Amino acid sequence: MSKVIAFAGKGGVGKTTVASLVIRYMSASGKSPVLAVDADPNSNLGETIGLEVPKTIGDIRETYMKDPQGIPSGMDKINYLQLLVEQALIERPTFDLLVMGRQEGQGCYCMVNNILNNFTDKLSAHYKYMIVDNEAGMEHLSRRTSGRVDMLYLVTDYSLRGLRAVRRIHTMLKGLKLDVKNLAIVVTRGPEKLSDAFLAEVAEIGLPIAGVIPNDAALLEFDMERRSLLELPDDSLSVLAVKKLMDEQCPVL
Repeated sequence: MSKVIAFAGKGGVGKTTVASLVIRYMSASGKSPVLAVDADPNSNLGETIGLEVPKTIGDIRETYMKDPQGIPSGMDKINYLQLLVEQALIERPTFDLLVMGRQEGQGCYCMVNNILNNFTDKLSAHYKYMIVDNEAGMEHLSRRTSGRVDMLYLVTDYSLRGLRAVRRIHTMLKGLKLDVKNLAIVVTRGPEKLSDAFLAEVAEIGLPIAGVIPNDAALLEFDMERRSLLELPDDSLSVLAVKKLMDEQCPVL
């Protein structure tokens, strides 16, 4: 069974960047195979790691719902949907990427979602680690049949607004059917010394800060040049910070 490392936080705080850097870390340190899952409806994990995404799980849902009878002769719907998921999997030497995408249409998707979520859980069993870039609402994680998350990082930028979003997610977790083994905060674009006001807000939330990712000019440079974050040099500030985070504050490795 794979170890699930997930990231959640409001949009714009750098959550996908951190997830990308963790994928880079896992690849560079030989911790593979890894299944990376982009479960944020605003899917851009593939873009940050330099991969084209031709098909998402959302596309598969829509295709099936438009023509439920369009299953090839001799194949049942479960095997058909599983085949489509396998075709949507983007394979690389040290990790594979699966993009969940959006649900665009209207109507009941329960049957299709149940099949796809069950198969995604089964698929993850073939990997040592599963890295999930999740949206703030935790929708994908809450729908997973196992409901197990070994390490959940709540990501915020260096702002009280971002921290308050972390507080809301933390509170919301109590109402979800999730088994979260370890939970901590990651701060992005943080200064060398966090302010007393920021630390006071963290203390009220009651979660530890696992790591601080400093401002890194290389991240902006790579974004502007549309380069994969997997190509960042080993000595870049963000790469070093994520290495420290995973080496020292990730109990599932």
